[in-house]
Amino acid sequence: MHTLEQLRSGELSGARRLTLSENLISFPLEILSLKDSLEVLDLSGNQLSELPDTLAECRKLRIIFCSENNFTRLPEVLGSCPALTMVGFKANRIREVPAAALPANLRWLVLTDNQIETLPDALGQCHQLQKLMLSGNRLEGLPASLANCQRLELVRLAANRLSALPAWLLKLPRLSWLAFAGNPCCDLPRRIEAVTRVPWAELTLGEQLGEGASGRIISANWQQASSLQPVAVKCFKGDMTSDGLPQSEMAAALAAGLHPGLIELVGEINDHPAGVPALVMALIAPSFSTLSGPPSLDSCTRDVYHADFTLSLPAMLGIAEQVASVAAHLHSRGILHGDLYGHNILHDGRGGALLGDFGAASFYVAGSSSGAALERLEVRAFGCLLEELMTHCQLPVSLNKELGVLMHDCLQEVVTARPDFASVHARLVRMVSSAWAAVSTPVGEIVEAESVLTG
Repeated sequence: MHTLEQLRSGELSGARRLTLSENLISFPLEILSLKDSLEVLDLSGNQLSELPDTLAECRKLRIIFCSENNFTRLPEVLGSCPALTMVGFKANRIREVPAAALPANLRWLVLTDNQIETLPDALGQCHQLQKLMLSGNRLEGLPASLANCQRLELVRLAANRLSALPAWLLKLPRLSWLAFAGNPCCDLPRRIEAVTRVPWAELTLGEQLGEGASGRIISANWQQASSLQPVAVKCFKGDMTSDGLPQSEMAAALAAGLHPGLIELVGEINDHPAGVPALVMALIAPSFSTLSGPPSLDSCTRDVYHADFTLSLPAMLGIAEQVASVAAHLHSRGILHGDLYGHNILHDGRGGALLGDFGAASFYVAGSSSGAALERLEVRAFGCLLEELMTHCQLPVSLNKELGVLMHDCLQEVVTARPDFASVHARLVRMVSSAWAAVSTPVGEIVEAESVLTG
């Protein structure tokens, strides 16, 4: 975080990044003193409603955030900023998105939690667009021109007024992560497991384990009649997130049922003192850690892994097989996870894996034609994950080839040509069986055995 005083004193001369949050009601023209160097500008958390035309003088500006301000119209000057690729105006009061406000090289547009009813046809001319986040608006449709945005990979449409998903949307060749819960077109879950009611008074809270956009996770002990059970409690915030509504996340968690690749749902809390919805889940063993970090501003849609991150062969195969299995389970219940990413997977380094975070989950009618397309959309997300897993694991030549074929099949641009998750999982099971069979083969019969064993 920077200050206006630093900016005015010249202390920030030559800065590439600037973050100002000082309850500003007008754009500080001193920012233009950085016009030859500024690449990332964050003015979130102020009271701005306009940007000056002179912002276009910032020729290197790539990223701008103006979330939580008072804009009612997306500023047209953005379209005149030659290097701008990412625009974030979440939680304003935007009703109008002029065509002129769209930068030619736009890759990432965030307009979550506004009041937008329509989008301009010109959005379809943003051919570099990869990430489009529109949850929490008043959209009843999308411009058909968006079908021209063939690079779109992540789309968030939750909590709008869509009565149907456009047919062209489910044919986009690279779309992998989609959220549309909270719209009339999102079917309610057909199946919800019976869940235990956990009284708040029986819980003794411990330390906070984590916090995400939709809520906080806290360790706790659940005092039952004759036992004390360590658990984790997720308390939802109730606010709109970039993925959608917390109520939708909770509904998906309840509908998902039991699977070894899901964090076990212990119960539901209906008497939280603050009246917020809350779930009780199994406490995850400390041996589990997050597989990757989320996408960065530069990677846009792909996760970021630690530079020296590696996986053994058993761990890599175990994660791939388990995630494919749990995805097949979810889709059999008409649940699109919507955020199948490494940063939402916990693993223990030995092949154990748990898929979490239903914040982007949506419901559909399993077995329908649109459902088949939605499943294969998520198969592409799995293909991206498989590619990342393979990158971080030393593979025997034959297995690398076989996994490469599976990855290629999952990433095919023709959506209907991709396999479903049941087929993906079956192929992985065969690969795992073959790999361990190679290990048990007498020495000398298969030269890859040592490689398979050591990974």
